[in-house]
Amino acid sequence: MTKTSRTSGRRTDGDQDGGGRRAGSGTPVSDPFDALPGLAPLRAAARAGDWAATRAFFAGLGSVDDFSFASGALADVEGTEGYLEAAAEALPADPLPRTLLAERYIRIGWDIRSGARAQHVSREQFDEFHDWLRKAERLLIEVCAEQPAYAPAWTARLLTARGLELGHFEARRRYARLSAHHPHHFRAQSQLLQQLCPKWGGSWESAHGFARECATAAPDGSHSAVLVAEAHIEHASDLTDAQQAEYVRDVSVRDDLRHAAQVSVLHPDYRDGFHRITGHSTFALAFSLGGHTADAARHFAALGDTAAQSFWQYLPDWKTRFAKYRQAALATL
Repeated sequence: MTKTSRTSGRRTDGDQDGGGRRAGSGTPVSDPFDALPGLAPLRAAARAGDWAATRAFFAGLGSVDDFSFASGALADVEGTEGYLEAAAEALPADPLPRTLLAERYIRIGWDIRSGARAQHVSREQFDEFHDWLRKAERLLIEVCAEQPAYAPAWTARLLTARGLELGHFEARRRYARLSAHHPHHFRAQSQLLQQLCPKWGGSWESAHGFARECATAAPDGSHSAVLVAEAHIEHASDLTDAQQAEYVRDVSVRDDLRHAAQVSVLHPDYRDGFHRITGHSTFALAFSLGGHTADAARHFAALGDTAAQSFWQYLPDWKTRFAKYRQAALATL
């Protein structure tokens, strides 16, 4: 796998309707607004600069996980900072426009920085990156002071903490403030996991330990155990090719992944949401890298022609690799 650094955790998920899905055969759809019909009204509102429709969309979401996912997806829509700035100015007491605007500033900053490792990012890129993150941080500090239980703002502050290199203690402090009100918030957990990886100054002991802690504490059928697969993929990506092959094929890693999948996306109590394809895509990749094609098959079958780009993009020409792995896995069904 290519050694890259995940940026602000942009996610690409798929249809959340929980019905039957045909086995995939075409090029995977990874744009979240195309893969997730439920997000279509948000894209339409963003493109029209329609704040009322944007607010109505978020008001209609049924979970904090979907809310946070959608705020991250909106941040990827270019040019939205204009109408979000107008909304934030017109509604100074409302946390939503300021939080969405902060997410957009964070995305602008991360796009300038790029997903490259730090040694490949120029000083000018870092300066601009940090400027945008500081603008976001100022907004988010206000929101969190006014609304201490507002999960979307605390989640975004995990992104700024990492990008501004505020350290592990501060990142964990922010996560603790969020988790006191929302103990199994998947996007926040995934962001803190990134902070705990060696590429951001952490260790594999910390990263795997946090993933296991989240998986164990969460109720069966939640997304938290997906972190186990994320940690293994990150660990593998940091190894040489020879070491990586040995690592991902290890039986203990395979069994760890199997258990995590069974208590999360494969559990009978699992309920679809915007993160469904994030979970299945992550497990499909982890099992495929280890050559565990039969284990990967159920996840590819659930994905159909959709995919989450987030970890697959570590692979060169990832859509081609996805299709090959999917073909091999589905042949075992």
